[in-house]
Amino acid sequence: MRGLRFLFVGVYLCLGTLPLLWLGITSLKERPDTISVHLKWLPSGAAGAEDDAYFAATLDAYRQLGVVYAGADHAFYHYLKNSALIGLLSTLASVFIGTSAAYGFSRFPIPGAKDWLFFILSTRFLPPLAVVVPVLMMYREFDLQNTHLGLIILYTVFNLSLAVWLMKGFIDEIPRAYEEAALVDGYSRLQAFRLIIIPRAASGMAVTGVFCLISAWNEYGFAMTLNNQDAVTVPVYFAGLQGNVQGIPWPQVCAGVLLFVAPIILFTVLVRRHLLRGVTFGTLKQ
Repeated sequence: MRGLRFLFVGVYLCLGTLPLLWLGITSLKERPDTISVHLKWLPSGAAGAEDDAYFAATLDAYRQLGVVYAGADHAFYHYLKNSALIGLLSTLASVFIGTSAAYGFSRFPIPGAKDWLFFILSTRFLPPLAVVVPVLMMYREFDLQNTHLGLIILYTVFNLSLAVWLMKGFIDEIPRAYEEAALVDGYSRLQAFRLIIIPRAASGMAVTGVFCLISAWNEYGFAMTLNNQDAVTVPVYFAGLQGNVQGIPWPQVCAGVLLFVAPIILFTVLVRRHLLRGVTFGTLKQ
């Protein structure tokens, strides 16, 4: 049985990492090798040759990420900075507001709490592109199109329902006795929330943060519709390269994609312990 488990995990790992492996190999090739009708598994020193003359990887794709291509106003790193700024700030806002709202639903008798929670969750049912036209009209009224703030607000709102529902489950598992003891000792409600609840809900906040960051990091529809100048993100930048008169620079695209997914992988690795605790939180009773 143990051998079967290792076999299953090994096969799943290979399938899961195959796209990243192929991106890494393609980022080390020259463009003629990437569009050749003859499959080239490894970077070849003879660009455009039908057979692999010799193994010769190149890092030119990573160096050329600083080049401004036709169809774009800036280089790749400018759009990566936009994605990082919008993704991180919207994630922090979603987790903070979601945790505060979840604490209120968990600890206070709110009239119609179940209906309110269902209403919050129902905002997740609607496809984002179904409301893109009214959102665009509203943003034009408030002059929020082509701004970082506009996307930060929008991503925060769309991730808020997920944050509230996830965090409510975590906060419900924290015994009320901890807060009651703190209140008896003279702490205010805000101090009890900050010093008692938040440290014990850190695992849930990490889990929520990962999901919110992935959602904001990869979002394409709103980023494409609401921005075409100042706050363009990496997914929109890659889509814009299709209009390049010299063809899509596939090695640079693959190199950029690897750099684009690296922060998500790094963030997930850094909070992996919290993720494991968050996934199993509440499954074991003392």
